This record gives sequence, C-alpha cells and structure tokens, in this order.
Amino acid sequence: MKYKNPIIPGFHPDPSICRVGKDYYLVTSSFEYFPGIPIYQSEDLVNWKQIGHVLTRESQLPLKREHNYLPSQGIFAPTIRHHDGRFFVITTNITIRKTFYVYADHPAGPWSDPIFIDGYRGYDPSLFFDDDGKVYVTGAAFPGIGPEGIIQAELDIESGKLKSENKFIWEGTGGKTPEGPHLYKINGLYYLVTAEGGTEYGHMVTIARSRSPYGPFTSNPDNPILSNRSTALPIQATGHADLVQATDGTWWAVFLGFRPVKSTKVHHLGRETNLSPVKWSKEGWPIIGNNGRAEIENEATSLPLSNPVPWKEVENFECESLSPIWNFYRNPQKGCWSLTDKPGSLTLYGQACTLNDYESPAFVGRRQQHFNCKVSTLMEFSPNEEGEEAGLTVFMNENYHYDIAKTRKQGKSAILFRRRVGSLWKVEKEIEYDDSSVVFMVKASDTSFIFSYAKATGEEEVIGNGETSLLSTQVAGGFTGIYFGLYATGNGKPSTTPAHFDYFQYVFGDERENEQNQL
Repeated sequence: MKYKNPIIPGFHPDPSICRVGKDYYLVTSSFEYFPGIPIYQSEDLVNWKQIGHVLTRESQLPLKREHNYLPSQGIFAPTIRHHDGRFFVITTNITIRKTFYVYADHPAGPWSDPIFIDGYRGYDPSLFFDDDGKVYVTGAAFPGIGPEGIIQAELDIESGKLKSENKFIWEGTGGKTPEGPHLYKINGLYYLVTAEGGTEYGHMVTIARSRSPYGPFTSNPDNPILSNRSTALPIQATGHADLVQATDGTWWAVFLGFRPVKSTKVHHLGRETNLSPVKWSKEGWPIIGNNGRAEIENEATSLPLSNPVPWKEVENFECESLSPIWNFYRNPQKGCWSLTDKPGSLTLYGQACTLNDYESPAFVGRRQQHFNCKVSTLMEFSPNEEGEEAGLTVFMNENYHYDIAKTRKQGKSAILFRRRVGSLWKVEKEIEYDDSSVVFMVKASDTSFIFSYAKATGEEEVIGNGETSLLSTQVAGGFTGIYFGLYATGNGKPSTTPAHFDYFQYVFGDERENEQNQL
C-alpha cells in the first residue's frame, strides 16, 4: 500500500515525534497562536488525530509582545520525548526569549507549568535521555552569543538547572543557520541530526556522529541525508527531521516541507509535516526517503495503515469547549468570546484592537489545509455604533490579510471586502445590507481566494477576490501559514453588539488536480 505526503497538511512545521508502545505522538511549532503546540496521536505514522495542545494556559504561554513587532514570535520547534513513564516537551518562547520544558503523565494533558532553563543559550531545544541516567539539552546557539552552530549542556531534569556549561559541539556542514538538532544513541554511537540552509528552498537535513555525546562529531560524507533543493519535486524546503523506530524495527523520519504553487513559486499553506522511510547504509548512516529526496507518494511497506480520521466538514459550536482545531491569535482577551452566551453559536465581542494590531483581537481561526477548498459561516450581527465590524478573514498575519465583513458606516449597515497587503490597504467594495444575518463564503484555489456573501436563504453574490501569492510566506514574511478566521472588532473601542457565528463549514476538493500546478 501507499500513502501520500503531507501526512498533516497546512501550517504544521518543525515536527517532533516519539513512540510509546504501539502509539506515536507528534508535536509541531505554533508560534503566536494559542493554545500552543498541537499534539497528535497515531497508530500507523500516517493517519493522525489531534488530541489537544500542550500549552493551554496563559501562564504556560505568555504571548504579549514587549519589544519586537516582527510576526511569528512565540513557540519555536518543540521536541517531545518519553522517559520513565512521563512525557516531556521542550521548546523556546521567542516572545520572552526563554527555553523551558513541561511534563505530563498523559499526552492529552494536563501539562505542568513551565520549568525554565536559566543560563541556557540556545533555541530549537531537544532532550536526550542517555542510558547512564544523564540528560542533555541540545539546541541551536542564539545569534550574537557565539559561533553559529549546535550547543549542548547537561540538565537536571527534576529542577531544570544546568549541570554543565553550554558547550559548542558542531558547526554543521557549512549551510547557513544550523538549527533544530536532535541527539540519538543508536548501536552505541551518538547521532546528531540537524537542519541547515535556512527554512527556505535551500533547506536540508544533515547528520554527524560520535562516540561521546559532546563529540567530536564526524560529519557524514554523504550529507545532506535529505534535501529537495535544486529539484522540481512538489515538496520543497525539507528539513527539521526527527527519527523514530517503529514497532517492527523499521526507521522513519518526520520533517517539514512546503508545497509551492508552480505559477508563482511561493507558498501560503505554511510548512507541513511529512513522513519518509529511513534505510541504513552499510557504513551505518541513515538515508531518508528516495536516496535523500522526499516524495509525495511513498510505499507504506510494513506500516499497518488504518482508516483516515474522518474529516469534520461542519462545526456547529455545540460543545462546551472549542475543538482543538481552533486557535486564538495570541492570548485571548478576557470576555472576548463565548460558547454559552448563545448556545449553539460562537459569540465574539469586538475589542478595541483590530486584525492590524499587535495585540490580541477577538479572533477564532483554523488552518487552511488544502489548496482547493471552500469555507462558509452564518453570522448574526447588528452593529449599533459606527465602526463596529465582524466577519471572516483569510489571515497570514496582522499586515497581510483579506476580510469580508459586516459593519456600520455613516449610520447604515454594509457588507465590505477589504485587502491588507503590507502598508497598503483598500476597501475594494461596500454594499448596503440591512439583514441581521448573512452567510460569508471564501472559495480557494492554488492561486486565488474568491469572496462572496448571501442572505440565509438567498443566492451567493461575489464581492471580491485576492491572490494567494500576496499572502505567501515569501511576501508576508514569518513562519506560519494561512488561517481562516472568524473575528469582531470595534475599530478603536469595544463593540456594543456581539457577533454570533452559527456554524463554520470547511469543504475541500480533489487535491490531485492541484498536484499538476505544483513544482
């Protein structure tokens, strides 16, 4: 049987994996979205179910910006490991520039409060539990502190205190920005896997090994062991790999990669989680994928493939809590949302801040995971004050988003379509609209978003469109991917009227036709 990459589509970068018995657990970066660090479970490495988030409390994940206004701060490159009956996740919160870890007895949580590692000078950290009882934290050196490369220190896992100095252990193979390291002990040797080349088209996975956890490390003469650079393969920028051994003894690697659109050569879904088999050379080096290349379609070989997790097309907001597919943008402000104020609806209370600000707007969103898809929502909203607004956004970050919304302007209610692209923004169209309820829709292809609206029982009317390329990572910057978001704002002051979203529907089309449009 065969399976297809990505195994977790949409914005799911920097995957890390561990196996406990017959179950696999995987986490990815979440940057400034809250809750943080989605966690997935699988029994076959291909079909994954999200079981929650690791960081669910603001005390675990403060995201308020204090100084830097660049997008994509927050959580970088977590690592998940299991040791002595306990799960550990270690990561760096770039917003506060601190490395920490949390632990739990069950991967669905609850997870502990953060244990900060004072004095550690790295990011993209990984934990390694050696068989002599020692624990090491391995990461990429923060820029400006010392030479570029991988550093490591011994850690007291109970207290979070370092038991040694930060030691420089490997400079990589010469590619820029060595990062995302993981240390393993296999057949008596210590293997150090890293990402190099920057998380762009030149991204790659490299490896070195030693007889000591501190080196000296000998580089694999056949590095990189995974890279799709300088190819026309559909997956590009492959890197940040983590290795896992299956129950039958076979080895596999999870790693990030993005799927660019052929006509623009840029990507907007974000970096996604992929899986490739690992073979070992007679010299004892791992070879990932098809001789170091990552393919869309792969042989499952011995994997006991199960049925895919059913796709839930409609969210009716009938539960007491949000499904784990949903996120806020940074820490939500108290009282900005509710699932109980109007049962069966998501209620948003517009704050003074907007989607353009560096604070946390009233925003609840989910990742775009398919090039060809259509999303829609039924909203009830009767703005009373000038500037009150609520609607549906296609959102990359605060500087790059397209919005379709209902608002009040010059004493009248109206539907608007707006595009924000960097420092340029424009309300493309406004239409007077008096009904209290409206259906908003976005139809996506690999190159465009088409925005429309309708009365609850009426026909769909197109109001505008936007290019996907203008919301791509190459244009918008940062390290995330597109979100479809429900939002509300008072545009400078709190709204007096809540917006109620009755449902959210996400239907995707046949991705095979889009494969022809990818590199």
